[in-house]
Amino acid sequence: MSSRRIRVPERITWAVEQLDLSPTDRVLEFGCGPGVAAVLVAERLTEGSLLAIDRSATAVARATARVDTDRVTVEQVALADLPTDQSFDVAFGVNVNLFWTGAAEAECQVLADVVAPGGAVHVVYETPGQPGRDVAGRVAAALERHGFESTTTRGPGGSLLCVTGRRIA
Repeated sequence: MSSRRIRVPERITWAVEQLDLSPTDRVLEFGCGPGVAAVLVAERLTEGSLLAIDRSATAVARATARVDTDRVTVEQVALADLPTDQSFDVAFGVNVNLFWTGAAEAECQVLADVVAPGGAVHVVYETPGQPGRDVAGRVAAALERHGFESTTTRGPGGSLLCVTGRRIA
């Protein structure tokens, strides 16, 4: 399905722009929701693949219906329960609150296990209008505890942020 036929929120468009994808990348999207970002990522992958996961059966059903390419697999599984025998060049999540509501230790360990050396994790968040609710430091610290070097990028208007954790090659 082409992204021209669906309404794409600004946060999703911006998040996918942060990924710096190559056409052959193996990509993991955690917390894929209804699959809007998956559609955008699939458009950029000519030989690569995307595994889109969500713990919600409803989200998985919506994403499965939305994504119509053989380069995308959608599965119902929590990030902490993802089998670690896979390897990805890029992993990302948009507004996946477990990274700022808790320690996300199990999830960060899975990401450390599945992201290939030299690969990257992008945790994108749209901050609410409340001052002091910036979670970049917490997300960066969680990734760094698991062997990632982190940077933070602010999006348009300052409400969007992307914490990128690069896996040391």
